[in-house]
Amino acid sequence: MINALTGIVQSRRKQAITYAVGPICLELSVADESHFDLDKLCTLFTYLHWNQEQGPQLYGFKQEVDRAVFLLIISCSGIGPRIGLAALADLGASSCIYAIQNGDVRMLSKVSGIGAKKAEQMIVQLKHKIHDFLASGVVIEEQQTQVDWQTIADALRALNYSRNEITQAIAFVREKNQATTLSFDQILRQTLSFLSKQQ
Repeated sequence: MINALTGIVQSRRKQAITYAVGPICLELSVADESHFDLDKLCTLFTYLHWNQEQGPQLYGFKQEVDRAVFLLIISCSGIGPRIGLAALADLGASSCIYAIQNGDVRMLSKVSGIGAKKAEQMIVQLKHKIHDFLASGVVIEEQQTQVDWQTIADALRALNYSRNEITQAIAFVREKNQATTLSFDQILRQTLSFLSKQQ
């Protein structure tokens, strides 16, 4: 199994990047392409998935915890990589764990491709795995931080911004304030400022 690769992101498209590892260029599926900086050396955690019809597909993750949550989600019967990526893109790793652990059907139902019925199925199938998952030493960021970002996304969606615009704004603000704790109002102001400059 290929555990991790170090290379350079050469190009991005929706939920995919072209990743150069030495002389080899790979196509990797990712949850959110805007989180990957172009032309910079970076190490990605990977997962190789085999589809009977389409063959092998390589998935890339910036954090090991993202890959771990992705694998947990797709271990659920009837849930494939597409929904696994959507869960990471729409909620993030910590909110996925929180929703499953607390039986939050409403939160999981926000993910593209997951309705209430499928959310209930995921909770039933995965809830017993969460204890072992957390006991394995996987570090999950505090849930409150993740909920704040989800609330920001909901607020921007209510203002009729597109998913792509919201993703770019949140990625920009998160990168800018990695070592800083911001209030909801501060985060919202910064995302709105970023969006206004893009128009």
